[in-house]
Amino acid sequence: MSGASGGSGVDSPPVVVKIGGAKAVDPAGAVGDVADLVADGRHVVVVHGGSTVVDETITRLGMEPEYVESASGVTGRFTDAETMEAFTMAMAGKLNTELTALFRSAGVDAVGLSGVDGGLLSGPRKSAVRVVEDGKKKIRRGEHSGRIESVNADLLDGLLADGYTPVCSPPMAGEESDGTFTPVNTDADRAAAAVAGALGAELVLLTDVAGVYADPDDPGTLIESAATAAEFEAVKSAAEGFMGKKVMAAREALTEGAPRVIVADANVENPIVSALDGTGTTIERAAVVEDGASGADGENGADEDAEAKAEVDG
Repeated sequence: MSGASGGSGVDSPPVVVKIGGAKAVDPAGAVGDVADLVADGRHVVVVHGGSTVVDETITRLGMEPEYVESASGVTGRFTDAETMEAFTMAMAGKLNTELTALFRSAGVDAVGLSGVDGGLLSGPRKSAVRVVEDGKKKIRRGEHSGRIESVNADLLDGLLADGYTPVCSPPMAGEESDGTFTPVNTDADRAAAAVAGALGAELVLLTDVAGVYADPDDPGTLIESAATAAEFEAVKSAAEGFMGKKVMAAREALTEGAPRVIVADANVENPIVSALDGTGTTIERAAVVEDGASGADGENGADEDAEAKAEVDG
């Protein structure tokens, strides 16, 4: 492999790679790294977002992207029925197909999947959200989003065992009150976290900065690692805006069984291999489990509210 090893072979855990959807994130380096890892016998699952292309698609269809603020102060997309159509066109139709083609061109036997396929990602649909408008809290109805509660790990394990590399994206399968399923929006970082937790995989969250900075405006303050609860609290305190969502996703992945999570720069040479070899911000599982952290420790109450309107397609 070019650069460094990144771990290899069937003795290493799988790797889940989240490729961002913003224009500032170039997937080329990640595609090459996935090809190298797969050739070396490593199982890889790719999850991607697509906020920029979703907004462009919405605009092209004559609509305006709408973002709202949650009661907890998190800004994210409001996905009504028309927006959901554009979202599905952009994510599952355009981006997933194009990214799968890139991987196949690089020699990776990639299979594109949305969260709806095979019930890959599922959970209850959220049809209303609490928002703040003009300083007042309101309920907005007609939302098409959901929180992932189930991952079809058997589907992914079967594909990986047969030599395929899954390339996954929202939408997820949102369960309605009558037991039927509707495609709904979900956060791509947290989708990657759910997959990593279900597979016991290392999670690499690629973004357009080098990792989590103690001072968000100073790249020289990169936090290289967190292996204790106190160190993780420092990472959480430093994470602002979109980075807060990634740290939230990291916590969920580690709580559910991922051994470590790395937040790293997508635009450097060999971004995935470099991340696995120590660049970026590495968060160890001990950082969230040493103090008994889990979904039942009360912290997820705040997380759920933030999750309801985290920017859900980046």
